[in-house]
Amino acid sequence: MNLDLGPFSGENFDPKKWINSACQTRHPQESLDKHLVDLEMKLQMVSEEIAASLEELSANALLRVPRATRDVIRLRDDAVSLRSAVSGILQKLKKAEGSSAESIAALARVDTVKQRMEAAYETLQDAAGLAQLSSTVEDVFASGDLPRAAETLANMRHCLSAVGEVAEFANVRKQLEVLEDRLDAMVQPRLTDALTNRKVDVAQDLRVILLRIGRFKSLEQNYTKVHLKPIKQLWEDFDTKQRAHKVANEKNEYERPTTNNDFQSSFPSVSFTSWLPSFYDELLLYLEQEWKWCMIAFPDDYKALVPKLLIEIMAVVGSSFISRINHATADVIPGTLGKGILDVLSGDMPKGVKIQTKHLEALIDLHNMTGSFARNIQHLFSESDLNILTNTLKAVYFPFETFKQRYGQMERAILSAEIAEVDLRGAVTRGVGAQGIELSETVRRMEESIPQVILFLEAAVERCISFTGGSEADEILLALDDVMLQYISSLQETLKSLRVVCGIDQSSDGVGSKKETGLDKKDGTRKVDLMSNEEEWSIVQGTLQMLTVADCLTSRSSVFEASLRATLARLSTTLSVSVFGSSLDQKQSHIVGDYSHREVTIGGRAALDMAAIRLVDVPEKAKKLFNLLDQSKDPRFHALPLASQRVSAFADKVNELVYDVLISKVRQRLSDVSRLPIWSSVEEHSALPLPTFSSYPQSYVTSVGEYLLTLPQQLEPLAEGISNSNANNDEAQFFAAEWMCKVAEGTAALYTEQLRGIQHVTDRGAQQLSVDIEYLTNVLSALSMEIPPALSTFLTCFSTPREQLKDLLKSDSGRELDLPTANLPSTMNDTVDKLVIFLAKRDGIDKLVKTFQYVSKLVHWHLETSHPDKATRAKNWEVASGISRKAFRTGRFLTGFNALRRSPGSTPMFQFLAVLANAGEMVYFFFDHLLWLSRIGTLDAKLAKKMSFISAFGESFGYIFFIVADVIMLKQGIEAERKLRSSKEDSKEESINKIKSDRIMRLMAVAANVADLIIGLAEIEPNPFCNHTITLGISGLVSAWAGWYRNWPS
Repeated sequence: MNLDLGPFSGENFDPKKWINSACQTRHPQESLDKHLVDLEMKLQMVSEEIAASLEELSANALLRVPRATRDVIRLRDDAVSLRSAVSGILQKLKKAEGSSAESIAALARVDTVKQRMEAAYETLQDAAGLAQLSSTVEDVFASGDLPRAAETLANMRHCLSAVGEVAEFANVRKQLEVLEDRLDAMVQPRLTDALTNRKVDVAQDLRVILLRIGRFKSLEQNYTKVHLKPIKQLWEDFDTKQRAHKVANEKNEYERPTTNNDFQSSFPSVSFTSWLPSFYDELLLYLEQEWKWCMIAFPDDYKALVPKLLIEIMAVVGSSFISRINHATADVIPGTLGKGILDVLSGDMPKGVKIQTKHLEALIDLHNMTGSFARNIQHLFSESDLNILTNTLKAVYFPFETFKQRYGQMERAILSAEIAEVDLRGAVTRGVGAQGIELSETVRRMEESIPQVILFLEAAVERCISFTGGSEADEILLALDDVMLQYISSLQETLKSLRVVCGIDQSSDGVGSKKETGLDKKDGTRKVDLMSNEEEWSIVQGTLQMLTVADCLTSRSSVFEASLRATLARLSTTLSVSVFGSSLDQKQSHIVGDYSHREVTIGGRAALDMAAIRLVDVPEKAKKLFNLLDQSKDPRFHALPLASQRVSAFADKVNELVYDVLISKVRQRLSDVSRLPIWSSVEEHSALPLPTFSSYPQSYVTSVGEYLLTLPQQLEPLAEGISNSNANNDEAQFFAAEWMCKVAEGTAALYTEQLRGIQHVTDRGAQQLSVDIEYLTNVLSALSMEIPPALSTFLTCFSTPREQLKDLLKSDSGRELDLPTANLPSTMNDTVDKLVIFLAKRDGIDKLVKTFQYVSKLVHWHLETSHPDKATRAKNWEVASGISRKAFRTGRFLTGFNALRRSPGSTPMFQFLAVLANAGEMVYFFFDHLLWLSRIGTLDAKLAKKMSFISAFGESFGYIFFIVADVIMLKQGIEAERKLRSSKEDSKEESINKIKSDRIMRLMAVAANVADLIIGLAEIEPNPFCNHTITLGISGLVSAWAGWYRNWPS
């Protein structure tokens, strides 16, 4: 059995576990005791072996430690000795370095002295040579040997540069300049002849001479001068043809009468547009020939010499080129009097002449011709230096620079004119249904105009890319934004006029429309009753189509903006490569941010397009453009920021118009609900116990309900149109449901607002209101709309009897109500409401002023002796109140007559008393009117006393019989009450309450009549009691307050 010592070295060694494991490995026939004894023996033997091994290793280790210590000490001594040796070597090196540096410095000083001595020697030689050359140069010129003369002058200049600024040779320097000019003048005729006659060898020799004296510039000028003349003649050939054509036309006009109008000019007109390609072809051919010849004659200079020629050519014809381009744009539009784009932009044109698309298209055609020529030039001069090639292409495009700088202005004028020509109004002859036809036609034109306008804008973007290569992208965006604002403004103006057509707003003297705001648009509400039902629904359908217009405008403008962002992204890539180079792999924002610290360069020959060439010379514009292109990468970027806002605002206005039209009938029907008289009407007495209120909803709410139930049918056609166009039936259903919900919510809000405006509600009015509200809530439920809490609260409150309303609010069911709304019905009959109703009656205001009259009478009596000034004011108040009461009672004498005519009485006795009482009252009021006219001076003032007596007599006579009638009625009421109390009827309490209420009213009438009788007797038969101020004052107040009680709303 072998022992595995591995488990004993583990950190988690468990002796019990190891022993159990060892026992399990024993042979089944071997006893456990024997196995454990063997195991113990083996463990003891292994432990002894381990102990012996450890002892041996420890002894060896003790022997090795002293030996290792001696080795360490020896190594330390060796290191110390090595450090000392290295230090000595370093000191020796420093000493050697110092002595070598001193030696080298001395040698350098010696070398400098030697160089100066050699330079002085050479200078002295040059000075001697200069003096000799200066004395012999005239002989050289006299010999006519131009190469030798050039060499002599070159040596003289070399000697002068060596000598420097020496006073002795100042005259020689001036002499050298004169001699160089002299030699240049001698070379020029020969060079002109050589260039003209294509003498290669002579031209090369003369070039060498000019280079030797540093006059290569003279070679360039002479070369340009020689070749500029034929090219200029080629350019002026167009003017020659134009003059020939003009002369032919004048001759034609002169000879036409004699030739019977059959003469035709033999000089047909030549347009600049048709002539320019031929000029470019001939110029390109000429330059190609010169390029090939110069490659042979001037192999080192042809790459700059021929491009310089083209630059000078374009500079010479530049102003004429611009003028011809301007006139060429004028020729495409008849009637412009020969004025082109620049003339129109400057305002030097008759009124009404505007830039048209044809102007700009002609300009772009000419530019495209120039672009083709520029590409051919780029190919021809491909071996030239990049800067030279760039300057050459700039010169080629230079005539169009003036137009490109004003491109934004041109495009804005063209687009504005195109937008102004879009007709949005659908004019029809006014007649039956004309409003609906006009609305539909206008909506159709508005919808058709949107893709038309987008096409205008897309064409403008294409023109910008074609003409400017995108370098005017910032200007075209501003122009597009302004034009979109112009178009949306015209749409909004049309929308305002449609509000008038739909009857939502009222026109203001044909100038504009007046917009009504708020829920209650009474004055601006469409008069539904004035138009037929068919026209009304045609207006609704036409208005709903406006939603399609708004959706089309929003979607098309969004797509157009997306295309603009894509275009800007392409420009960003193209221009960054063109301007900064294709190897520039960094963000454009970093480029623009470091703009002030770097120069705009051309990225490579392949990037030489017109936009890159323009931006090189205008770093500020390039910075502005790249800022825009960098912003366009932001997902939140709006290429047309103002237009985007106005499109959203237009969509909101359309939604507002649609809502106003759909809700207009509801608003018209509900406009006067709060002022309906039925809410404050009193229940009429009847002999039979029948309800007197209507159990059916009123017409105003039924018409609203019928309209709401019909509205889904009107939304279906538009919803189907949306479903067909978008292939999304769910969206169409959502659209119809959304608008139906808006109208239903608006109806509920309008009705709730009207309910809140009701000032006074009687029991009968509350019963009718509950019926009306219940009908409307049923309609709203049928439309799957949730009933607003305020409306359901009104229904609950008005359905509940007044005396139970407070209990309802305190109950559990009252907690579910809208508390602010629930408190309204209980406050509709508060003191302020009753006071308003009371003062609205003529009798109510009469009782109030009567109170003022007799209070002021008592105040005057009280203050007459103590405060005369205040007593005078009280007297004036009394007189004014009396006269005012007489004015208020104008026409009151007809009341008695009407009472006799309508209800003279139930029995002959009461009829007799009514005739006498009302007759006296009629006399009283009639002569009271005459008394008032006398008091105010309309009638003779002397009649006042007599009129007052007659009026008081009639008043007293009538009041006597009123009092008698009321006393009889009181007696009858007492008897009727006794009978009811002794009877066993179930409803006797209600009848007794009515009798008591009537008794109080008649007692108040008796009190008032008795008081007024005392006042009348004071006028008829003056006596100390009746005429005393206190008697009159108290009688007047009793009469006023009794009448106040009788007329106060219940």
